[in-house]
Amino acid sequence: MRVRLRGSRESIFRLARSGKWTGWFVFCWFHELIDFSSSTMSKPSKQATWGGRFSKGPAELMLRFSESVSFDQRLALFDIQCSEAHSAMLEEVGILSSQEKEAIHAGLADLRKEIQAGEFVWDTSLEDVHMNIEQELTNRVPEAAKLHTARSRNDQIATDMRLFFKATCAELEAGLKAVLQALVDQAEKNQSIYIPGYTHLQRAQPVSVAHHLLAYAEMICRDLTRVSAVSDQANWCPLGSGAIAGTTLPIDRESAATKLGFVDSEGNPRVTQNSMDAVSDRDVHLDFTYACSLVGIHLSRLAEDFILWCSSEFGFVDLPQNFCTGSSLMPQKKNPDAMELVRGKSSRIIGDLQTLLTLVKGLPLTYNRDLQEDKPPVFDALEQTLMSLQVVEGVVSGLEMNAGKCANAVSDPALLATDVVDYLVEKGVPFRKAHHVIGALVALAEGNSVPLNELSLEDVQGVDEHFESDWVDCFDVEKALKAREKTG
Repeated sequence: MRVRLRGSRESIFRLARSGKWTGWFVFCWFHELIDFSSSTMSKPSKQATWGGRFSKGPAELMLRFSESVSFDQRLALFDIQCSEAHSAMLEEVGILSSQEKEAIHAGLADLRKEIQAGEFVWDTSLEDVHMNIEQELTNRVPEAAKLHTARSRNDQIATDMRLFFKATCAELEAGLKAVLQALVDQAEKNQSIYIPGYTHLQRAQPVSVAHHLLAYAEMICRDLTRVSAVSDQANWCPLGSGAIAGTTLPIDRESAATKLGFVDSEGNPRVTQNSMDAVSDRDVHLDFTYACSLVGIHLSRLAEDFILWCSSEFGFVDLPQNFCTGSSLMPQKKNPDAMELVRGKSSRIIGDLQTLLTLVKGLPLTYNRDLQEDKPPVFDALEQTLMSLQVVEGVVSGLEMNAGKCANAVSDPALLATDVVDYLVEKGVPFRKAHHVIGALVALAEGNSVPLNELSLEDVQGVDEHFESDWVDCFDVEKALKAREKTG
């Protein structure tokens, strides 16, 4: 029943301040029972859920400064999922009736449809995703006034984010597997093409293109392992931890956890064990963003190789045109912009990790409002990583190796100098001495301005008597690579 009070706003406030009606007045105000008909009466604050302690509402600047719904609204579907499980649990323990639960679930289902359709209107004055959904739900379903029983926004956001991480880890895994498949496909396609391998960006030894690309496949496999570990760490339910110290109400945390899918491989619920840690822990945020950072670093290294390879000086690869751009001035240019941006995005993702590390380093237990800022860097790291994975998958899938350029580069006989060392080792020469001998041959070839393999037998035997006429067989690239057919 709505109560209408007679008298001016000032007289009613004087009565309230007298202390006689304070408790009743605050109760009515909180539940919107008081209807001031005077045109001079301002509307109750939309933030009355926490405003009972305050005589003044927040400043407009404070509202704009403190709102998070502009970015945490992307958690809306997870928040609804959390509320469905929580209300179902409250019904199981007798706090909600079955009719109340059904009304709440019906209202949440309607909100889910509106949010998915982009029809829900978000209000920054309500601070965050939780209050936007809860207030709209309560306006439509009076029974929802009981929904926040035995929970706080502290454990609510912790649960929402863990649901988010579980879902987005699956997205990352899909993106990583797509890149992995593209690398394997290109490796299989180009396994008979050889190129110089490099150390210190100097030609070192010959390798197949397949071997080079599959080095990145190894990195992606490690990334998959890290992302899987993050998903497992996220699979613990904080719901029921309350604001800091749990609740006196007879809730069933295990039931809520099971409903939300926080279970082990055998279906047993996994719930956090310390309520103070549960609402302040941001390790999953850090581990997730660290995993994204390493993905970014690996993709950046791959991008750097492709940027070098597509230059005229190398000419090993032709990148797909739909991932390159031209110059506004020089018409001949074909720039590897996609790979340069992948290289650049990695620094941005690393910056997201740095933001999170700095954010949490000095926070005392438990929840502090600083932690509201944990979501933008996580969301950004996810978006940039997913987009980078898609771009790299497109580039790798569409590239073409230049077999002629690769063959010309790998024909440098100096690439097989180490194989000549092995030749002497097999004849009983100690490795250190053999290494010194071949170094002397390299210097001799440079002094005579001839390739290493064109030194005469007389020349090489003058350096070491173990050389025989078959020493030049060491400079067969294909033979040299087949000799390396062993693990690794």
